[in-house]
Amino acid sequence: MALAIGDIAPDFETETTEGKIRFHDWIGDKWAVLFSHPKDFTPVCTTELGYMARIKPEFDKRGVKIIGLSADPVDRHAKWAEDIKETQGFAPNYPMIGDPELKVAKAYGMLPASASGDPSQRTANDNQTVRNVFVIGPDKKIKLILVYPMSTGRNFDEVLRVIDSLQLTAKHKVSTPAQWKQGDDVIIGGGLSDEDAKKIWPQGWKSPKPYIRIVPQPK
Repeated sequence: MALAIGDIAPDFETETTEGKIRFHDWIGDKWAVLFSHPKDFTPVCTTELGYMARIKPEFDKRGVKIIGLSADPVDRHAKWAEDIKETQGFAPNYPMIGDPELKVAKAYGMLPASASGDPSQRTANDNQTVRNVFVIGPDKKIKLILVYPMSTGRNFDEVLRVIDSLQLTAKHKVSTPAQWKQGDDVIIGGGLSDEDAKKIWPQGWKSPKPYIRIVPQPK
């Protein structure tokens, strides 16, 4: 069955470029981003891995751990990392999972349970659906799922923006409007009555419609 927002992220034990991990233990009390790739030495993924390495400090500032996955063995990742550094200016500075048996890809619904075959003979097209981004909270629940085709590079600045929203709305009874970014006004959560909202925002709010209550972003 496909995973959905709010589901517990499947736990697994696997080899990575930084040693063996158990996923939930590796997350600990942090947020995490798991982003997957169909095969090593693929062009779009090369740009993505390099860009993630470049902006890793932004994830660090937010208490978010990054982990990549490729449906190739770990021992191939090191050579790919050299190419990524040469072409993108940054090599992966986060662990990369090797998933040649496709166990993680199947557990996360990125490939059907029937997928099989020698990983060295499986092409990127065979694994083309292994192109997801999962944001996982400290409670180990999935907060965001993005799925991209192989032909379209991912926008990781958008992932950061969504994480800002997720972390803000986890702490405060607000939602964020379209195109929201840090510092913009927010919307009082729909589940909060006007009476209860006045206790949090005694100064009131802007309300172009009764169901839209706009306040400054909480500090």
